[in-house]
Amino acid sequence: MRKEEAARDGRRATSGEDAKEGHPARREAAPKKSRAPAGDTFAAIDLGSNSFHMIIARQQQGQLSMLDRMRESVRLAAGLDDDKKLTPEAQARALDCLERFGERIKNLEHSHVRAVGTSALRQARNGRPFLAKAAKALGHPIEVISGHEEARLIYLGVASDFADQHERRLAIDIGGGSTECIIGEGSDIVQADSLHMGCVSFTMKFFGDGKIKRELIKEATIAAALELRSIKRRYKSIGWEAAVGSSGTILAVEQVLRANGWSKDGITRKGLEKLEKTLLDTGRISRINIEGLEPDRAPVIIGGLVILMTAFDQFGLKSMRVATGALREGALYDMIGRFKHADARDRTVNFLMHRYAIDREQASRVERSAMGFLRQVTGAWELNNTPAKQFLAWASRLHEIGLSIAYSGYHKHGGYLLTFTDMPGFSREEQQALATLVRTHRRKISDDLFEPLSPEYATMVKRLSVLMRLAVRLNRSRSPKPLPDIMITAHGNKVELKFPKGWLADHPMTRTELEHEEERLGFVKVKLVYH
Repeated sequence: MRKEEAARDGRRATSGEDAKEGHPARREAAPKKSRAPAGDTFAAIDLGSNSFHMIIARQQQGQLSMLDRMRESVRLAAGLDDDKKLTPEAQARALDCLERFGERIKNLEHSHVRAVGTSALRQARNGRPFLAKAAKALGHPIEVISGHEEARLIYLGVASDFADQHERRLAIDIGGGSTECIIGEGSDIVQADSLHMGCVSFTMKFFGDGKIKRELIKEATIAAALELRSIKRRYKSIGWEAAVGSSGTILAVEQVLRANGWSKDGITRKGLEKLEKTLLDTGRISRINIEGLEPDRAPVIIGGLVILMTAFDQFGLKSMRVATGALREGALYDMIGRFKHADARDRTVNFLMHRYAIDREQASRVERSAMGFLRQVTGAWELNNTPAKQFLAWASRLHEIGLSIAYSGYHKHGGYLLTFTDMPGFSREEQQALATLVRTHRRKISDDLFEPLSPEYATMVKRLSVLMRLAVRLNRSRSPKPLPDIMITAHGNKVELKFPKGWLADHPMTRTELEHEEERLGFVKVKLVYH
């Protein structure tokens, strides 16, 4: 889950962060400024396993100017019970926090807000009903992202902290429920992995009784080493010039090392050993009282420290620089990039088209027809305020991706590929929606294929699937000759196509295709009429 940033160093305090108000949430104050127009203001919310964070920034002449920061310790990962369900108490803490965040951004449009959940929400078996309540409390949609997407966004935030765009970096981000390791060069990712260990989960697993003992640290170290060994050889073969850390655990450790004179710049192995010795001497989590360590970080510092020290050992690190940018900053930059026609999702789709040698001319024909249909039914099917246009375009470009495996059942192969491949920029819900569109673009279709989607996506995807199916049917000849002007209307579950006079009579294959489609759409209670 996401990266809690409990420790604030002196550098960051000079920008006004760390000011505490008489509110349960910590607001990191920013310099007072006049209220920015909503169209220039963006917010990113990070629903982490330990803490929830929100940053608000204004875009001015291509630069981001920070307006506000809020942070609250929620301990979502600690609220997962033995069945991996969020307890009512954990949900209440989260919803209370999100209501406060929501009040601050209630005037922003949905397109200017990106809220992401990570490890704890990926694990939560009752995550979907909770997310519905959470989105209502925040007043904006919330997406759960994959570990790979989390790593990508973290690296975007880390890269924004450094001027050298040619340096190859190893970035490590220790969150509450996961640890992200990334090798990147400039703003590009070379390798990224999300590991199943975090400061909250490790503290609960190995130090759950509150005792800090040498043998417990040894057990936790072995577990962390096993996780890291799965990527160690790969990372060392790629190599890096500098190591960088980000987010709560690493920021907290750096602050402690500096406050106690154990390191003058960044994090060192010797400094980590001194912190470990201090914690061992303390003996119990409840007694931790170290200069520079904030109270809300103390209960989970031992788990994060073990992971960090093991990473130093496994990767052979002697020192580590610390970045202030992390997941939320990356989400902010990524969101603004979408407004500048630099959407990572478009790059992902183009990459997949190239990788799987998709017939671009046929994809273009299907996309042109599908988008033409969408324009005509957008109002009737209430698709104005949904990302329908993007999803229909992406699905049209990728609908034949399954041909790379086999022609037989290629729509199923395509749905499988898009479900399980890494797709930078896409949330898990977005990826599932796209996979479902490709899966249902031909052959048999049934309502159960849309059941894995949330209600918000299911209706949109089902309607887009109808348009996709018609566009694919009408372009089956793969003819370079454009289709005639075809009128389409939609009234509830009834879809009507009107062709130029005599055109269907001159195209018997297409007429037969529509007869088959009329029957198959009936299985999802859609009535197709054509003349």
